[in-house]
Amino acid sequence: MKTKFAIVLSGCGVYDGSEIHEAVASILAVDKNGGSYQIFAPDAEQLHTVNHLSNDETEPNRNVLEESARIARGDIKPLSEFNADYFDVLFFPGGFGAVKNLCNYSATGINCNVNADVAKAVKSMFERKKIIAATCITPVLLARILGNITITLGNPDESLIADVKHFGANHTIKSATDVCVDADNKIFTTPAYMATANISEVFTGIDNLVKQILNAKNN
Repeated sequence: MKTKFAIVLSGCGVYDGSEIHEAVASILAVDKNGGSYQIFAPDAEQLHTVNHLSNDETEPNRNVLEESARIARGDIKPLSEFNADYFDVLFFPGGFGAVKNLCNYSATGINCNVNADVAKAVKSMFERKKIIAATCITPVLLARILGNITITLGNPDESLIADVKHFGANHTIKSATDVCVDADNKIFTTPAYMATANISEVFTGIDNLVKQILNAKNN
């Protein structure tokens, strides 16, 4: 039986949604290493829409599910339909959409709220002692929801580490190709673009993440 991944996107584009390189690398790594996947996203309005050429906000605003469908080639489901009983791994690729659309950390910091469907999905996997993975900035989301876990964001600003600790989580410094494994809680994280500007290193880190998840799942 293939290991079943639920991949959760947060839009389409690094500044207002999922980081496209990371999202594609995640899908590719799962497929090439023998896993299967279904892509999900919240059916909700984005915080805002950003022109990725000028970096300015633009109108009209867009829907997270509809934008994520661009990356998924239309094969996507609303996160409200996620059922933890049917999946082995819940996987969050990076991008600022994680802290804008999946939660509002970018605007409110440690006082952030989490999208209800996101929180439900994470908690349901955690309660079943199933694997949860995240790349780039997205581990902040897991820290906010779960508290006492260990994650990596690479080697970020001390203020970001302080916020992670405020949520009750622990932070460990890693390079872009490294994987942080919290074996007790079954949390797997890698820094991706938080630690490099090199797409090859981003893919290597995500590929290593998926390989370690599959190794843990099958042993």
